[in-house]
Amino acid sequence: MSREGNERRARVLIVEDHDETRELLVRVVERAGHQVDCAADVRGARSRLLGGGYDAVVLDWMLPDGSGLDLCRAMRAVRDTTPVLILTARGEVGERVEGLDAGADDYLRKPFAMAELLARLRALLRREARPTEPAVRRGALEIRRRERRVLLHGRPIVLTAREFAILELLARAGGNPVSRTDILEALWGEATGSAGASLEVLMSRLRHKLSTPGIGDPIRTHRGIGYALDTGA
Repeated sequence: MSREGNERRARVLIVEDHDETRELLVRVVERAGHQVDCAADVRGARSRLLGGGYDAVVLDWMLPDGSGLDLCRAMRAVRDTTPVLILTARGEVGERVEGLDAGADDYLRKPFAMAELLARLRALLRREARPTEPAVRRGALEIRRRERRVLLHGRPIVLTAREFAILELLARAGGNPVSRTDILEALWGEATGSAGASLEVLMSRLRHKLSTPGIGDPIRTHRGIGYALDTGA
């Protein structure tokens, strides 16, 4: 479980109430080369998050003093866009949708292999190694890549890390369609049914956030191919 050569060291918060599971997660993520803090409940997680500075949060859904989803919603309400990976024993599609709608960036069903957790975490932490241009403009959209901010008609749009990554990927294509497989492999590291279902939910949420009255949203679906950003939007 050694750290990959091109993987940056990150600061990760793990929120899990089961002692053995939490200790195992901490060991595995630390062995991958990251700095790890942990909490066993919502109260402890809130205290940790107040200090800020985390690159990702691994968050259990069911906690002894509340719901991890409620904590995720609270983070998004104050515009905390730290990537969140939800862990849960629940596996129904409706529950996955509920987790993503709460603002989570990804969802991992228990029991899971530690190798899969690390792969999901790597995907959330992945950043381009090459220098990026400070902003990308596509029609009425302005994507400030260094600040990780998005403006639509000059109005700020709050996106989660995964939503931002999807939009950035489409923007880089310059109006050309990007296949679902390419999106999944670039952002999830795999083109599985579970990742595809998550993409559908996130794309719907992204479209809603970018929708303009009377115009609609700037993302176009190319049947059988993928998605493209309408550069004239």
